[in-house]
Amino acid sequence: MENQTLITEFILLGLSSDPRLQILLFFVFLIIYTVTLLGNLVIMLVIRSEAGLHTPMFFFLSHLAFVDICYSSVTIPKMLGNLVTMQKTISWEGCIAQVFFFFQSAGAEVFILAAMAYDRYVAICDPLHYTIVMKTEICKQLVGGAWTMGFLYALVNALPLLNLRFCRNNTLRHYSCEIPSLLHLSCSDTLTNYIVLLASSFLFGLTSFIPTLISYIYIISTIMKMRSAEGRRKAFSTCSSHLIVVGLFYGTGYFRYLRPNTSSSIILDQLASIQYSISTPMLNPIIYSLKTKEVKEAIKKLLKQIC
Repeated sequence: MENQTLITEFILLGLSSDPRLQILLFFVFLIIYTVTLLGNLVIMLVIRSEAGLHTPMFFFLSHLAFVDICYSSVTIPKMLGNLVTMQKTISWEGCIAQVFFFFQSAGAEVFILAAMAYDRYVAICDPLHYTIVMKTEICKQLVGGAWTMGFLYALVNALPLLNLRFCRNNTLRHYSCEIPSLLHLSCSDTLTNYIVLLASSFLFGLTSFIPTLISYIYIISTIMKMRSAEGRRKAFSTCSSHLIVVGLFYGTGYFRYLRPNTSSSIILDQLASIQYSISTPMLNPIIYSLKTKEVKEAIKKLLKQIC
């Protein structure tokens, strides 16, 4: 496929042009990135080291933590570099790579979230068959399928970008390469790219969201039928953290990618992007640590061993 681009690099304007504010933003996002890495690494470590957490639910959670590390690492390191250097550029090849790995990580994340919802459905609605349905082989296949779907999602959206030409403006009013911003700059016909983006977002999004939604409809229905208030509370507590994560990710992600890209919405788009691509990977381990008793106890045990 021939690359017809006339512009070979892009300027990322980032979040601010004020040098003093850039220094402040550098330290803010450095702290966020550090917390993201440490938080998700701790989740992976405690799940691996604690025998009581060797269950399907925590198997999926450890893979979600790994995806969150990959997800945040696609954009934040480049963003941090641009905040402290005068040359705030990214090559065309680097832009394509950033788009590809961003979609790969996002795709894997939504399907792992769907697998986690299915795991909770089986645990609450069909507990007698849980160990039979959620076997290790099945869990590995679900995670492998999540990464495969993420790869396909990335491929479908990254390949059409190779046909775009950029012959006028090469300034992206964003901190990373995102497809809506790139299409807005292109002097080629971008109708096909928009159709592919919308169609793939609906297809891959609904393919992962519908199983999640159906699982929680059955879960909530089953919980409401429980006679014991303690049983209802315990069942809800195992699902609440997952529901919060799903809501944060889907809400801001769809807001960013399925709405028109206009100059008046740039700040709003940047805030939405920060929420789903930077804040969510940081918040996930915090949410699961606070809302999941087993993880909280395992972290306390690990800290006692270290101290």
